[in-house]
Amino acid sequence: MEIDAEANKVINLLKAQYGLRDKSAAINKMAKQYKEIVLESEFKPEYVRKLVEIQKQPIIRVGSTSELRKRYGLK
Repeated sequence: MEIDAEANKVINLLKAQYGLRDKSAAINKMAKQYKEIVLESEFKPEYVRKLVEIQKQPIIRVGSTSELRKRYGLK
């Protein structure tokens, strides 16, 4: 099986994160997660991908409603 550098990095991260013994275990874990999140999901795969991208974005803390209004120039 040929795996590119980015996929290899992800597999190694999963392996370390879950304390798995080898790359096969990491690939199995990834397949199970994919099945749960994408295949068994009630949501369309495009929506799940978009949600994952949104979750990667930095959180904007606005504080109170007055701070929110001030930030965006609202009255």
